[in-house]
Amino acid sequence: MWIPGGSVDGVVDVVVIGAGQAGLSAAHHLLRRGVRPAALAAPGERSVVILDAGSGPGGAWRHRWDSLTMATVNGIRELPGMPVVEADPADPANRAVPEYFADFERRFEVPVQRPVRVVRVEDDPETAAREGTALLRVHALGPDDVPLPPLRTRAILNATGTWTRPFLPASPGAADFRGRQLHTAGYVRAADFAGQRVGIVGGGISALGFLQEIADVAETFWYTRREPVLEDGPFTQEDGREAVAGVIERVRQGLPVGSVVSNTGLRWTPALRDAQRRGLLERRPMFVRITPDGVREADGTETGLDTILWATGFRHELRHLRPLGLHNAAGGIALDGTAVVSDPRIHLLGYGPSASTIGANRAGRAAVTALLAALEREPAVSA
Repeated sequence: MWIPGGSVDGVVDVVVIGAGQAGLSAAHHLLRRGVRPAALAAPGERSVVILDAGSGPGGAWRHRWDSLTMATVNGIRELPGMPVVEADPADPANRAVPEYFADFERRFEVPVQRPVRVVRVEDDPETAAREGTALLRVHALGPDDVPLPPLRTRAILNATGTWTRPFLPASPGAADFRGRQLHTAGYVRAADFAGQRVGIVGGGISALGFLQEIADVAETFWYTRREPVLEDGPFTQEDGREAVAGVIERVRQGLPVGSVVSNTGLRWTPALRDAQRRGLLERRPMFVRITPDGVREADGTETGLDTILWATGFRHELRHLRPLGLHNAAGGIALDGTAVVSDPRIHLLGYGPSASTIGANRAGRAAVTALLAALEREPAVSA
């Protein structure tokens, strides 16, 4: 296995890529089922290596904006074997959740190796020609982006999330804008926009949150491609089941997976009602062009802006898996549970129906069960 400054010795049975909610859940169930950390595995024992690109525990939560507190965060599910997250409602989520993840790693002795950033996964050329025995070769960078020796494995549980792939839609004139452009991933605090004219682009939960925060210190302009629909009443279990069923059907067919909002919808809250009364939710159609000093509106008028904040979501971070050709002609990846239909060596966690904290926990357990059943048909290889 990889030891910082060390080298590869042999083959491991499974590599977990990513130590956010889904990755830690999978690692927990692997260890509970007797899979051993590769450094400790004896001959004949199943082995695992757990890799994470972050400099510390917490996954994407380490990078959330400062104003996102435990009172305003959109639901956090406890990790397996752990109590619910206990934190002061005023605590920043980017501190409280990573501390919770760190406690989990210590309590269950989860041997996460970090920072290790996987950059490419491919068929191992030494075994690719052997029918039924092809291994995977994992290429990664360690601290200071130093290349690590390739690692060979029988299977991968991929839990790399979306945070490292912010989506910025192409817009004419964007390169000529003299103001500041940033994505949700770069947002820190509303005070950074004090006294400015800020265009906020996006129709999801993050965009609505930014509108409410930034309006206290700046003039805001809200742009979306479609008129957002906010529904009355709470989000029920039946709503959740319907949303999940729709996503499951899409991944079964191998279709691209939409955003969370496209599957669950938006609900009115007291804070949003207050924002409506303040006139903050006066949505504008998407501008047709970015100008050096602002944007050209759909009606041809010009609006001056100092900053454009793109709250336009993320894409799944799967670029390291491109050599395996998992995407189909429709642009999606067909799954059987969490296993890729075209390559069952790969399990995608936090993708499709498992792209939530509840779904991630369930997917981690289900993926481990399916993976171990498949590995039982092959002899174990220790590191």
